[in-house]
Amino acid sequence: MTLFEQAWRVPADHPAFAGHFPGHPIVPGVVLLDRAVQMAQRLRGGPLAGWQVTQVKFLSPCGPDDELVFALRDGARGGLAFSVHCGDREVASGGLLPPAP
Repeated sequence: MTLFEQAWRVPADHPAFAGHFPGHPIVPGVVLLDRAVQMAQRLRGGPLAGWQVTQVKFLSPCGPDDELVFALRDGARGGLAFSVHCGDREVASGGLLPPAP
């Protein structure tokens, strides 16, 4: 069950495109992770201090002006699972785990 979903259109002038890659820009994985963590923080109501990113897969590149849909759902061990889609194509997936008690 999806807990939170949000669309994001990748700005054509995003600063990450300057070096990733000239002539054929793609969104760096760290930008996708950052967006997923921001969503998780909104869902949880604050910073995710001590949380870990786990089992991340980058499955398909995306670029300027692509509309991406980020979805969060319950994950393993009290964490969150995330996925990123561009239309019918899965772009990335992974998990966010809270610190061990």
